[in-house]
Amino acid sequence: MGCAQGCLFCLTATGGFERNLTRAEIIAQVRDIKNELDDPEQLRNIVFMGMGEPLANYKNLVSALDTITDNDAGLRFATRRITVSTAGLASRFADLGRDTKVNLAISLNATDNDTRSRLMPLNRNYPLEVLLKACRKFPLPAGRRITFEYILIKGVNDSEADARHLARLLQPIRCKINLIPFNMHQGCDYERPPESAIQAFYKILFDKNYTVIIRRSKGQDISAACGQLRARSVLQSAEGRGQRAGRRGQGA
Repeated sequence: MGCAQGCLFCLTATGGFERNLTRAEIIAQVRDIKNELDDPEQLRNIVFMGMGEPLANYKNLVSALDTITDNDAGLRFATRRITVSTAGLASRFADLGRDTKVNLAISLNATDNDTRSRLMPLNRNYPLEVLLKACRKFPLPAGRRITFEYILIKGVNDSEADARHLARLLQPIRCKINLIPFNMHQGCDYERPPESAIQAFYKILFDKNYTVIIRRSKGQDISAACGQLRARSVLQSAEGRGQRAGRRGQGA
């Protein structure tokens, strides 16, 4: 639980890292959601992302995937309906492609190593050259593509030059691109780009014949968008403990 990657734009990272989920805990999340739905078949797609690095918990991840995709004794999800999203732990890409046939998504977020290393410390170990080489070697089943997730941050990675560079970087890779305008949150100096910059970035990629989607995160008004919810819960719990301690100190 929690995340050890320390990406500067992510509020979840401020909560620190506690431990990896067990195989049973991963499976239970999917099972419990299915059990709570009036129609369990409504749950069609699963993405491993949002809080922590799935590939850093590789053994439990793959073991859980075996059960989730098992058509006899498991949860019977098709591999094409499951995506593993990573910050870029490139050393595990070959293993993932060998051990399962799920989809791969990568948080890219920059087009040069200096910017990406500043935003995502993992890039110091797996710079763009290493990451993209691993992507080119990743075994893609017919009709599948790697998804690149790109968080747009005002004045950091949202320029038209960045968009053109991104188009060149990804040219040899069968892929699609998700653009995610930055979710602003307390304690972070980064800002969301203006809509004009988002649209200009999108148009450059679209004109280069990429499949590109602008992801509009829900829940921003209550700090429940991507990377925000757990951190807010941790903060509220800490504040609650502080208030209780204060009351005890006052003889409450």
